Amino acid sequence: MVRVCSNVCAGVMCGITFFLSAALLLLEMFSSRIVNDECGSILHTPMIVIGVVILIFSLAGLIGSICDCPALLCIYQVFMLVMILAAVAFTIFALAVTNKGAGKFLSGKGYKEYRLGDYSHWLQKNVNNTKNWNKIKSCLVASPICTDFQRQYSNHTLENFNKQHLNSIQSGCCKPPNDCGFTYRSPTNWTAEETVSNNKNPDCKVWDNSQKVLCFNCESCKAGFLQSIKSSWKEVILFNGILIGCLIIVYAIGCSAFMKQDRRTYP
Repeated sequence: MVRVCSNVCAGVMCGITFFLSAALLLLEMFSSRIVNDECGSILHTPMIVIGVVILIFSLAGLIGSICDCPALLCIYQVFMLVMILAAVAFTIFALAVTNKGAGKFLSGKGYKEYRLGDYSHWLQKNVNNTKNWNKIKSCLVASPICTDFQRQYSNHTLENFNKQHLNSIQSGCCKPPNDCGFTYRSPTNWTAEETVSNNKNPDCKVWDNSQKVLCFNCESCKAGFLQSIKSSWKEVILFNGILIGCLIIVYAIGCSAFMKQDRRTYP
């Protein structure tokens, strides 16, 4: 009877972690809503891997409890301990790399602007990697984010445009930085003045009105992208904290149930 109850308890715990891991994967897909999933894959991959691994081992534990296989349950318990430690380590790391960086408020503007140097070195290293950024840039160019941006604000005067609350990618990638001093024609069409050649901001020289160029080569675009990733990671960190608490409770109950089983039934 004790063995049956223990198996039922272990099955329930495995089922809980199975659904928690599924929820984590759904959150990762939801947190990439601002741009296409593949645009942020280099930074979303760790949480996706954790979710998939938990899903697989939870399924193994569930099968072990249903089929009364102590070996699978033992593997599940060991895995749970490793996963709790890994989740704690990742959460600390994520908090550290997302602690720095925020948009800069501009006088008379409804939107913020972003500087790459304000973010953690790890995040900067990832987007400054040519291979990584080329993939992200290609994805951003192919996405409708700047074409929708142009369509949404095309009839706005400069005064009205300046009042808009743009998201970080719209601000960093779809328009030139404010300190370039360009003349506004439309949200994605700006005329450079002669003084631009003397501007210390390198983004001013790489801006182009072409829809496939715009400010996708700008540091402000990289910063805007990192801000969107940082925001989505904050949501994941909150969920991860809840997940860790649940995993600890599940692990403690699972260990108790596992130890109550008759040891003579184990190899």
